[in-house]
Amino acid sequence: MAGHETFDVVVVGGGPAGATAAADLARKGRSVLLLDRAGRVKPCGGAIPPRLIRDFAIPDGLLVARVNCARMVAPSDKRVDIPIEGGFVGMVDREVFDEWLRDRAASAGAVRRSGTFERLERDPDGTAVIRYLPHRAERGGELEGVRAKAVIAADGAKSQVARQTVPGAEKMRYVFAYHEIVRSPPDGQAGYDGARCDVIYRGKFSPDFYSWVFPHGQTASIGTGSCNKGFSLRGSIAGLRAELGLSDVETVRREGAPIPLKPLGRWDNGRDVVLAGDAAGVVAPASGEGIYYAMFGGELAAQAVDGFLATGDARALATARKRFMKAHGRVFWILGIMQRFWYSSDMLRERFVAICRDRDVQQLTFEAYMNKELVRRRPMAHVRIFFKDLAHLFGFARV
Repeated sequence: MAGHETFDVVVVGGGPAGATAAADLARKGRSVLLLDRAGRVKPCGGAIPPRLIRDFAIPDGLLVARVNCARMVAPSDKRVDIPIEGGFVGMVDREVFDEWLRDRAASAGAVRRSGTFERLERDPDGTAVIRYLPHRAERGGELEGVRAKAVIAADGAKSQVARQTVPGAEKMRYVFAYHEIVRSPPDGQAGYDGARCDVIYRGKFSPDFYSWVFPHGQTASIGTGSCNKGFSLRGSIAGLRAELGLSDVETVRREGAPIPLKPLGRWDNGRDVVLAGDAAGVVAPASGEGIYYAMFGGELAAQAVDGFLATGDARALATARKRFMKAHGRVFWILGIMQRFWYSSDMLRERFVAICRDRDVQQLTFEAYMNKELVRRRPMAHVRIFFKDLAHLFGFARV
């Protein structure tokens, strides 16, 4: 590999996790290559909470909509509207948002290249060599290579870097998500509201997750997800659009991708690789929210790699997962239980939506979502919710 470039860090994947990590490391003076596959747009509702906007300095111009209400739709078609009081949830177009993040990384000093990761090799001295196929090159064409003192794998739920380097990465479980981006109808047409997110819990559209209609300003995302590989996601969305009266609105594009169900048990190879974003499994169970957690995980991965480069101690790489789970592990555990239980049948989904009518549930849920912290200052509200949950669980409450 004589004559090949050497970078302090190669970041594979230019989504929110990878772009955030690349920007942070470049600001610290590290030489960074951000390698991203061209033309990749992840299916995503595009919701970002106020904490993300604040912590990562997201300009207002990237927000294509501001949501002030969430509508929960039960299998019976009963609806619960949950207002977002004293704030809003921002909506972004992932194609534009991700590119802005990559540009910010480049402005900080990261080198950007388009290409598809193929494999990680080793020089005789043990240095990692990232082999990739440049964009526009023919499949089977000549690979290029760069040396890396450290590697951040942010290349998605089926991360090839992770599968080649981190034990257990191949065991990740997924929800398969699919959505169609459509031209937004006028407010009121077919019940559409450009300031409201609709979350639809109906087994015929998703047997084990949920479906959605999320506004994106001039467009909207209509999507669904399922772990069931035999379930037709496209057929589900065709049926959902027909039922909602949105079959005739123009379809802009269609996208699908796996979304991880839980964080992996290990995020590093003990040598020079650490995972971030979907590659690490940091998508919240039950809600499927991933942008904030990806960016926070990218930030932690950058800090871990910077510590590794400063000291040469590979144990620093494990701090990314430790710090993430300390901050959010309890929330992920609770949401995982909620998804496995409440999403398991239409009867339970009906009761779950009924619980969402409760004022305590609404306020605590949105406080936790907006600030990405469990709300501990209102203990009696938690007690009331506990007993209400029991009543719904055992069928004592009215649905």
